[in-house]
Amino acid sequence: MTDENRTARAALTRLFEPGDVVGRALVAKHGAHAALRIAIGARPARPFWDVTADELAEALSRWAPRIHDLDPGKDFATIERLGGGFLVPDDEHWPEGLDDLPDAPWGLWYRGNLETGFPAPSRCAALTGSRDSTSYGAAVTGDIAYGLAQRGICVISGLAYGIDAHAHRAALAGSQGNGPATIAVLAGGLDRDYPSGNADLAAAIRANGLTLSELPPGTAPTRHRFLQRNRIIAALAGVTCVVEARWRSGALNTAHHAETIARHVAAVPGSVHSANSAGCHRLLKEGGAVLVTDAAELTELLAS
Repeated sequence: MTDENRTARAALTRLFEPGDVVGRALVAKHGAHAALRIAIGARPARPFWDVTADELAEALSRWAPRIHDLDPGKDFATIERLGGGFLVPDDEHWPEGLDDLPDAPWGLWYRGNLETGFPAPSRCAALTGSRDSTSYGAAVTGDIAYGLAQRGICVISGLAYGIDAHAHRAALAGSQGNGPATIAVLAGGLDRDYPSGNADLAAAIRANGLTLSELPPGTAPTRHRFLQRNRIIAALAGVTCVVEARWRSGALNTAHHAETIARHVAAVPGSVHSANSAGCHRLLKEGGAVLVTDAAELTELLAS
């Protein structure tokens, strides 16, 4: 990919919100560089395909306040200073799983160790669940993540408190030193580890793995960005396992994204008296998930 398009894609990560339908159509029609020129007013904007003049005008007004913040060179310098970089499709280390997304990121900002690249989805498992996990959820997550890492399977999660953090820590403890033991996907810029209480954990992850985001440095996480982030977690992994989740947990959103791109979905059962397992039981009852209890069963799913 040319430097022109790489720079344009970096700018688009700041200009377009994840999930911006008009922005995505603009890039599909014109390519990243030309789409950026249209979005910032350097080229005329005309209705196309099923994007109406009103929709285009609304999008241009939505993007306008961000134009003065566009400085890809500054973002490149920031991420380089943080020990990272920016990946685009066609790069050697671009994770192949993201190509299965209908709305793949324009690019990926990363920090950490990229030497061995990303394991294939068949060698990655996403573990996710409640932020307010119980001792049961913590113990099960620890056992599963440690067992996966011992088998050389990379654990993908979101660095949140609760299940995510337990998954990352146990994967690091079980690491065999062959490739990244765990990868964290964030919903904001990588200049600030979120939540800040997990900053030490993020640093430990980067020692042999990666922290990732589709959003440029300086971007604050929002609820919408968390939900969009979940599709990247699902795409990187061959199976998404919900260990503990309430009835309307965001972890179910990750499972939904996994189903959408034909990935395996698994859930760990809990007590019928525990609200923290109600979401897992919902996944199992509705037929979208396979019941699993340990790392061996998740490994079998990955192999199928």
